[in-house]
Amino acid sequence: MFPLLLAFLDPGSALVVLRDGKPIQLKVEGAADIQTGRPITPKTNFRLASVTKQFTATAILLLAKDGKLAIDDPAAKHIPNWPAYANAVTVRHLLTHTSGLPDYDNDVPDSTPQLKDAGVLAYVRKQSALLFAPGSKYQYSNTGYAILALIVEHTSGKSFPAFLKASIFKPLGMKHTVAHVEGQDTVTHRAYGHSRTATGWKSDDQSATSAVLGDGGIYSSVHDLAKWVRALDSCKLLDCRTLDTSWTSAKLNDGTPTNYGFGWRLETRDGQRVISHTRETRGFRNALLRYPDKGIAIILLTNRNEGTPADIAAEIVRNLLIP
Repeated sequence: MFPLLLAFLDPGSALVVLRDGKPIQLKVEGAADIQTGRPITPKTNFRLASVTKQFTATAILLLAKDGKLAIDDPAAKHIPNWPAYANAVTVRHLLTHTSGLPDYDNDVPDSTPQLKDAGVLAYVRKQSALLFAPGSKYQYSNTGYAILALIVEHTSGKSFPAFLKASIFKPLGMKHTVAHVEGQDTVTHRAYGHSRTATGWKSDDQSATSAVLGDGGIYSSVHDLAKWVRALDSCKLLDCRTLDTSWTSAKLNDGTPTNYGFGWRLETRDGQRVISHTRETRGFRNALLRYPDKGIAIILLTNRNEGTPADIAAEIVRNLLIP
């Protein structure tokens, strides 16, 4: 059932399976930090990587609900000195990876100082053209979500971490979840990333892009993310109709569906509708899968640079669904 069987001093994982919002399986194993041997617990906070994107998208939807912006606003309306070549890019294009903005993550050498969201905007300003006309193609781009974090700041008057804390984390009781800024906050019960080498595991926690928040900078635990899933299922932060737009496939200009909503991937696994997000960052691989028609959600967080959490999570759910 659980393929990750790790020695105590190996990096590990935290997993929770929810049915109708209630945990039916919980498993933690391995070390949050192999240097100290501190064990992973349900409250261990992992860097979420692109699972962060659903929170960034929700922040935008909350601002739209309050009339601070509209989903089809041009990005230029909310970002000072937005480059003219990208004037046709809208908030919707940024949310759905259809903007045509190049992915900064492909162009940042690991030897450079850590980039932040404002540095991604500087990168955008240095470009001269979009990769394609907005809305004409789907191409996953972390750039859009870094820009969305800046839009949150410009429209709310708060820093991105402060807005998330006040508008999402605090109302949901996600007490230890944070969009982490080194030197400004503390990640409690922090897991550190690790990579396997020829001689064993090594600490491998940060890259040149690890400080960008909007696309991947949140730290959270299976304990707190269970609260997040319950809030989504009960439409606690946003009304159900608005939330449905988050997991409705965007369409290209020609009507072709992209199978991506607002911060969520949309797919079918084993004949079941799945709303999810996965991805990896330096030293972490994570997955959050929701099976809305079955009332099942599964969260698997790992602090190691190997394995396929989405496939492992899907296999666990597959076993649950077998009569």
